[in-house]
Amino acid sequence: MSTADDTNAAPQILKISEAVIRIAGNSQDGIQAIGGFLARLAGRSEQEVMTFMTIPSTISGGPSIFQVRIGSGEVLSSGDEADLLLAFYDHSYLAHLSSLKPGGIVIYDSDHMKADDIPVENLTKYRHLGVPISSLTIEAIGGTGRDKGKNVFALGLLAKMFGLNVPKLLKLLAERFTGKDPKIVETALNAFNAGHNYELVTATELFQFKPGENVGQSQVVMSGNEALTFGLIAAGVRFGAGYPITPWSDIMELLRRELPKYGGQFQQCEDEIASISMAIGASWGGGVAVTGSSGPGIALKTEAIGWASMAEMPLIVVDVQRGGPSTGMPTNIEQSDINIACYGGHGDSPRVVIAPASVEDCFYTAIEAVNIARKYSTPVIILSDQGIATRIEAFKEPDLKSLMQDISPDLSPVTDHKPYDLSAPDGVTRHIAPGTRVASGKYPVVTGLEHDELGHPTGSGKLHTQMISKRRNKLKKLASEFPVPKIYGPSEGQILLVSWGSAQGPVQEAVKLGREQGHAISAVHVRYITPLPPGLETIFSGFNHVFVVELNDEGFSGVGQLGALIRSHIPDPKIRGITKVDGLTWKVKEIISRALELAK
Repeated sequence: MSTADDTNAAPQILKISEAVIRIAGNSQDGIQAIGGFLARLAGRSEQEVMTFMTIPSTISGGPSIFQVRIGSGEVLSSGDEADLLLAFYDHSYLAHLSSLKPGGIVIYDSDHMKADDIPVENLTKYRHLGVPISSLTIEAIGGTGRDKGKNVFALGLLAKMFGLNVPKLLKLLAERFTGKDPKIVETALNAFNAGHNYELVTATELFQFKPGENVGQSQVVMSGNEALTFGLIAAGVRFGAGYPITPWSDIMELLRRELPKYGGQFQQCEDEIASISMAIGASWGGGVAVTGSSGPGIALKTEAIGWASMAEMPLIVVDVQRGGPSTGMPTNIEQSDINIACYGGHGDSPRVVIAPASVEDCFYTAIEAVNIARKYSTPVIILSDQGIATRIEAFKEPDLKSLMQDISPDLSPVTDHKPYDLSAPDGVTRHIAPGTRVASGKYPVVTGLEHDELGHPTGSGKLHTQMISKRRNKLKKLASEFPVPKIYGPSEGQILLVSWGSAQGPVQEAVKLGREQGHAISAVHVRYITPLPPGLETIFSGFNHVFVVELNDEGFSGVGQLGALIRSHIPDPKIRGITKVDGLTWKVKEIISRALELAK
């Protein structure tokens, strides 16, 4: 929690530029609701924000945390260490005290944990504030408060400690309970006011954020899953099909709620195979449809992805990665689906794979993916991950008037049409919607069998060779149009960190930290997983060590999945991996320490 040298402020109020708040309890306590309110308030207060959460994978629930980092300036990660820990139980205290900075503040529920039970060394290292949260909540709202209101009481406490904008918070509370029984809203407000009015008599200081750097900028605040959903809608997608699985299900539920508002629909199918088959059928009908899942469901969809590649059908497949293999760790982050996303399926079935780097990038990646699918008649996999999917960020409000697309089928008559024309420049051809009149009377066929230029099945080895080249070459053309990745830092140095997906922010923060310590370190971020963007080999040539930072196993080659893919294109032994599979996001100090150790 960085402080400013503001001598004019009252002694008990410290001006701060950022704070990392970790809330720990059980999933039934509404932990995520508190963090969500804080994050959305930050966005509406023209501040930067990034969150991180863990939830149990069992229906019965269990220990859970929500960490939110609020900053008046740039926020690239959710923070390595917390400035304040709010612990609802003794197990929350014991499990997460180590995440607190020395000198940090602990607010604990003294109804569950007594001051006499706190070790002396902890009292010396951290500042402790005991508040009877459970009993005060019951006092404020009645007998049900112990289980259903203490999260809102705690939100009031935090609002008091950090001088948060209470009118905006109350508006957020009212929005959350819109359409509910008015008594529910009244109860929530009573709990919040009780927490906010509680006198923190043992607190030696309170805090107040400096004004954000985004003053005057209209911001939106949402999770990665929400941003991706609204990006798909803005891109013109009007049909989707899917089957529930964590953490993809949020996208599915949002599409089911929002698509009808735009004349579209979403179908929940009986399984993953039916879902992708229905989406392919909708794309065949002239639009671009979406389906999605996480690792286990993507495995079931691979045969149909190969069909879409063979038939050159535009299709969007969202893969929100989680811990694997099999059903793995459903609520933990991992980036271990590169191999199945790029190569899943039999035969040579090229597809495009793009990995968004942030919540904001989820929105724009969805639009880009739809446009690529349409232009190149190909399946595009959006490779998100649990970290981006569930975290909340604030970003500049998109200009929807200029971004909204209408991709309704064009049924204008054509003179002739070959959907697989071998003479087409770079192999790029377009599918036409069924019902389009073809004056020549030669109507094409769509099939998963190898085919001639009109789609009629063939066993010709010559045609098979030509069609495989066509499907490959159109994506090589696409790769040539990708922008060369930008280098974060100088273009030459000792160490280059390569990030992808949700690792972008922590890696760039690691570069800032490393350069402050005097190390010659830079970073580059890869959004286009396959085909890879141009210029990587030239970028790599400026550094002695290239470390690919990713959340998957190092594998037999010791470089991780993206590292292995890059080395298959650039066979340079200086390309190595920094990997882990503990189900947690990267810490900045973790990245820099491992990079410096490997570079020795």
